Amino acid sequence: MQFARDLELTYSTGTEAVRGISLDIPEGEFFGFLEPNGAGKTTTTKMLATLLQPSAGEITVNGFDVLSDTRSVRRSIGYMAQETSIDDELTGRENIKFACEAYGVPRAERAARIDDLLGLVGLVDVADKQAKTYSGGMKKRLDVATALVHRPPLVFLDEPTTGLDPKARNRLWEYFRRINDEGITIFLTTQYLEEADQLYDRVAVILDGRIVAEGTPAELKCRVGGDVLELDIDAADEGDAERAAAIVHESALLDGGTVVTVTDEGIAVALPRAREMGVEILLALCDAGITVTGFNVRSPTLDDVFLSVTSERFEDAVVNGVAGTDAKGPAAMTDGETASGVRR
Repeated sequence: MQFARDLELTYSTGTEAVRGISLDIPEGEFFGFLEPNGAGKTTTTKMLATLLQPSAGEITVNGFDVLSDTRSVRRSIGYMAQETSIDDELTGRENIKFACEAYGVPRAERAARIDDLLGLVGLVDVADKQAKTYSGGMKKRLDVATALVHRPPLVFLDEPTTGLDPKARNRLWEYFRRINDEGITIFLTTQYLEEADQLYDRVAVILDGRIVAEGTPAELKCRVGGDVLELDIDAADEGDAERAAAIVHESALLDGGTVVTVTDEGIAVALPRAREMGVEILLALCDAGITVTGFNVRSPTLDDVFLSVTSERFEDAVVNGVAGTDAKGPAAMTDGETASGVRR
């Protein structure tokens, strides 16, 4: 069990990057943060991995106190940063060998360990080529291998698939699932909602240095409170999507807590009775002269969860006088908000 209690980190500039985060992560779980850039996930990950010291709070990783027994924590974890740490001048095999030496893998075990890891990440055929000849996806996979040389029970992966094409990203997902199936606890941060949906046993949504929602992907989707109605709007008038969102609110057809999002194609409406209310919403738009070119009802995704959660947080900030006149809300609005709260 890994846990953190009331973690805080304030930089010397006065910026509060992390504000009271607490976590419990059981052994063998695939857990992670989901957030936009700058919300605090990388800072929190670095504190858990001993790379930053918290301003307040306590952390235990693999039974070791992060503050008082840093060396033991580092020996018991793997860490993969957003940017790869491999040496381009070394071959794939040499990179893993170097990591074995750095982590103190017994000499007699190194050759077999290197071969196992090259097989795990699918680099056997290019093992003796310099890493500078590798594609971005291959370098990421090699980086994963170097983080696993000492067989740590816990691995931190900080946005490991950023910048990869979908094919390379999917291959990395396969490797993450495989090592998790072998019993390794994985803590992964991502901005990709699809990635969180595909991989996580449990996810925490972090915003402005605080956890604002936590649970399994299925539990968080239930938070949306229903299905999502998607309406494609004729793009002849650039402002029609915003106008459609305002009309939906003014129609008095929605339940409290409904979230309307302006999308590239039109609008999406998340509400408990999407299938029942869909036709009435469609008719209200048609009566207002909005041309609807497509109509679909689907189950909620983590994208919908994220928009719902961040919209709630923004509303709370406005109500409590925190947001101020320069505050910018998410590209969504809840029932009762004005059309000016909607943006593309």
